[in-house]
Amino acid sequence: MIQTCISLAIGAFAVAMALNLYCLLRGPGVTDRILALDTMYVNTIALLVLVGLRESSTIYFEAAVIIAMLGFVGTVVLSKFVIRRDIIE
Repeated sequence: MIQTCISLAIGAFAVAMALNLYCLLRGPGVTDRILALDTMYVNTIALLVLVGLRESSTIYFEAAVIIAMLGFVGTVVLSKFVIRRDIIE
């Protein structure tokens, strides 16, 4: 029962990532694309956690933490670039 629910959740997050990829590639503006990329980070983290639960492995959780840190830094840098057109102060 639990394995079926996890598999359904993995499928739902995979569909959400496909929709985010579409928005990332075809987004009307830069801010929409940054938001789609940020949402893809969150979906990737959720997928890794679900796969970690299904496989009973801790390596997926460590990868999810690394992606969370990189995603946060990436979002901050991209937002700063959009606002100021310069990353380095």
